[in-house]
Amino acid sequence: MTTAPTLAFFTRLLDDAPPAERYRLATDQIRHAERFGIQRAWVAQHHFRAAEGGLPSPFVFLAHAAAATSEIRLGTGVVTLPLEDPVRVAEDAVVADLLSGGRIDLGLGSGGTPSSFIPFGQHVSDKATVYDEKLRKLLAALEGQDVGGGNTLYPDAGTLGGRVWQATFSAAGGTRAGVHGHGLLLSRTQPRPADDPHASLAAIQQPIIDAYLEALPAGVAPRVTASRTVFVADDRADALRFAEVGLRRAAEGFRRAGQTIPGDSLDELIVALDTHLGTPDEVVASLAADETLARADEIAFQVHSVDAPHDFVLRSIELFATEVAPKLGWATSDRSLASALEGSLGKETA
Repeated sequence: MTTAPTLAFFTRLLDDAPPAERYRLATDQIRHAERFGIQRAWVAQHHFRAAEGGLPSPFVFLAHAAAATSEIRLGTGVVTLPLEDPVRVAEDAVVADLLSGGRIDLGLGSGGTPSSFIPFGQHVSDKATVYDEKLRKLLAALEGQDVGGGNTLYPDAGTLGGRVWQATFSAAGGTRAGVHGHGLLLSRTQPRPADDPHASLAAIQQPIIDAYLEALPAGVAPRVTASRTVFVADDRADALRFAEVGLRRAAEGFRRAGQTIPGDSLDELIVALDTHLGTPDEVVASLAADETLARADEIAFQVHSVDAPHDFVLRSIELFATEVAPKLGWATSDRSLASALEGSLGKETA
């Protein structure tokens, strides 16, 4: 990669609050990210379980977030496509894109909590096959092809078909994203091989990027987004205090799902769950050691699974944009950041 990666904010809407308040807080966090020059916000879709994610209907929320912002791009990270009607996904994405002034990015994935497939008439063991079939139908719809009965999308998709991303844990998934010329979404953490529970995240994700780049059609620019757990605080003690609760809860959840999470001390969990936390200088050093990020076109930062309170999330966004990113050579939107810094200075001198 020859240019500085851009930055994105990612949320699963997990604030410790009732649903309506979660949506308000997430909107506030996205507006804050825009104010500090972050160029994109990703929101995750999860069904049924408040502890896993607070948003089953991402396009409804993104339309709302679009009305509350003006510049920041807005993406689904991700729509669990096997649980959806692909034509409806295309329609909802198109309407949200029009309402946002062309700011929607459509991130797709095949996974999710296994029991969540049942209410949708699906079985998790079939998700790969179902995903491929629904992906084909979705892309055909976005391309303006007949979706059945002589029907095509209205409104049409415009350029949205060029803003599709696929999330994956595997090199095969990287190949699939590359073949289609889509963007590649890499997770903040992912399961380690049973025979190598201490493998670095870079060791797992570098082959995915290799497969993706090899499969990209000639002339198609790569789009690699690497999501990372990042919590920046003025005081490392605050970061550790929230991590003690959040990371232990996350580790227990992963273990219940059958993953091996080695270690039990907080320091061990920080490593096992690929977490970057602390003061700005500590986070800079931690992120600089992540080899995957040197190959990413976009760095998406999220506070999960530290899951700090809202005010600390806002401060983390600010510190990441103003102190961490510049030291790593990562790009923010100069106009938005300058305006935010000017506003902060005004508050300090008022």
